[in-house]
Amino acid sequence: MSRILIVAATLLALSGPALAQGTKVAFGGMKQDTSAPVEVSADSLQVNQSDGTALYTGNVVIGQGEMRLAAPRVLIIYTEGQGRIDRMEATGGVTLVSGEEAAEADRADYSIDTGVVVMTGNVLLTQGSNALTSERMIVNLEDGTAQMTGRVRTVIGQGSDEEQQ
Repeated sequence: MSRILIVAATLLALSGPALAQGTKVAFGGMKQDTSAPVEVSADSLQVNQSDGTALYTGNVVIGQGEMRLAAPRVLIIYTEGQGRIDRMEATGGVTLVSGEEAAEADRADYSIDTGVVVMTGNVLLTQGSNALTSERMIVNLEDGTAQMTGRVRTVIGQGSDEEQQ
């Protein structure tokens, strides 16, 4: 995956990208599957019963179905009195991957009930040979769409020679 992101960054730097103030993109591979179990791995965990939070730190990877979120720090906030996850706040450099789609940002806030992920700060979205950057991206996991705002830059790749034949 890091090779894809390096290629995307190189394309952004070397090409004459299209510029826009905001754009809506299909985010079809990233859909929420709330019925799938959630698996979390991290170097450490701190649980705070009084405020209903759990803080995972160090190489945090959260998976549900085909989606994976990785970050150095993820704070889980539980719904008061119900013991279920309300939202997650991932910080320190976040990667969200599903299938061929990947997104990176400085921060991601995920509201479980609404199925919305808000990624902010140096957002990079790659979809195959296409790459988009912005300062903010709102992903709706229910309908598979994303809205990017804040100096959006787009590189539309032509694919490899094998794909064109």
